[in-house]
Amino acid sequence: MDKIKSRRWDSAEHLRTEEDIALYFEACLEEAGDDAAFIAKALGNIARARGMTQLAHDTGLGRESLYKALSGDGNPSFSTILKVIKALGLKLHVETAGH
Repeated sequence: MDKIKSRRWDSAEHLRTEEDIALYFEACLEEAGDDAAFIAKALGNIARARGMTQLAHDTGLGRESLYKALSGDGNPSFSTILKVIKALGLKLHVETAGH
């Protein structure tokens, strides 16, 4: 029997269009609840899909510090998150929870 080779799923490989990215980020925001690391990791996936070097240039932040902050293990400041969102061409919007 042949061995099956598998590799780790990488969301960034599937974020090819602006619509893909917007839908992915929206789904992550809905799924995350109060898990800030989940959102940071989602932004990291989008950043890798777009190119971390360009993001570093657009935000004025170091590439390595962005990798760390957006890894899901980092603890980025809210201002870093806002810079990244803006540089990625994304917007946050608010609506009532509708409870």
